[in-house]
Amino acid sequence: MKGQKGEQNKLLTGGDSLMAHETEDQETQYCFPDINSSCVKEQHSSHGYIIIYVFVSLLSVWTVCLNLLVIISISHFKKLHTPTNMIILSLAVTDLLVGLVMPIEAIRQIETCWYFRDTFCGLYLIFILLLLSASLGNLVLIAVDRYVAVSHPLLYPQKITISKTIMSICLNWVCFSTYCTTFVVNNGHFVTSHRTDVCYGQCLFMMSFTWIVIDLFVGFMFPCMLIITLYLRIFYVVHQQVKVINSLMKGGKCVTEGSVRRKSESKAALTLGIIVTGYMLSWIPYCICSLTVNSSTTINVLLLLVYANSGMNPLVYALFYPWFKKTAKLILTLRIFQPASSLVNILHNINYNNLQSCHY
Repeated sequence: MKGQKGEQNKLLTGGDSLMAHETEDQETQYCFPDINSSCVKEQHSSHGYIIIYVFVSLLSVWTVCLNLLVIISISHFKKLHTPTNMIILSLAVTDLLVGLVMPIEAIRQIETCWYFRDTFCGLYLIFILLLLSASLGNLVLIAVDRYVAVSHPLLYPQKITISKTIMSICLNWVCFSTYCTTFVVNNGHFVTSHRTDVCYGQCLFMMSFTWIVIDLFVGFMFPCMLIITLYLRIFYVVHQQVKVINSLMKGGKCVTEGSVRRKSESKAALTLGIIVTGYMLSWIPYCICSLTVNSSTTINVLLLLVYANSGMNPLVYALFYPWFKKTAKLILTLRIFQPASSLVNILHNINYNNLQSCHY
């Protein structure tokens, strides 16, 4: 009996190499156990799974709901049908779609297994690249819109109309759709069955160095440089205009309605500048680390920060746009279903009675 007990202890403590090997095999989990070339499924603690998935789920719901409020507000209320708001609407649609794909991205990043077949992997990568590229394209349109509004206020109504803005938005989506499709197809290593150096069950996107340089310049650096250039010019013009208006008010001179409206345009430019800054601050660390850091954990965390940016834009609207607070209240209380609710004047009215009258 004592000898048998000793043999059992030997097996349990790993004294038998065969038993240890079988135990290790049992602990190893594969994405597709029935396929020999299957990838190994990354292991996480049960608490880690729950925390990550709950966080991503809450972030997804937050992003979808807030951007849906922005979309309904601008679409429903006629007073909000302006060129600038059309671009904000396009940006909100992009952010909403990002919120919808967050759970899929969480599965891809956390599970390290792709269960949705190779074809859907390629389509998914095209869709993700399109959303991220279209967001930056929308920010370029916003910068151009604000530059014209602030620098050339008298020509703005003629140069920037709703029809021209909608055409620009459509062109933005079409161009980036073509670019992203070409980009993914020419780097068609997302289909795991076409590669022998990767395991089955991964949705990878391996780029050549040439395409990395092209995408970095076309998809990020050039749009960002254009946005920064336009906003530097905007901030300079805003600074000059505010100085003129403040000097007139301090001198007791009349402040015309046009001057107040220019100040309002300047405030709108600064508000949208916050959105642009937030976007760049979330993207720049990811772009740098994706080229220099080999840690997948660090890259995944920074990528999550990029996605979280889509849920932050509506907060900027809520803090700086009085109309968003009003429309959100009308939507949440279901008052938008009342007759003629779309004609409600929810814009922030400037009290021109406090302005001094001008005598010429």
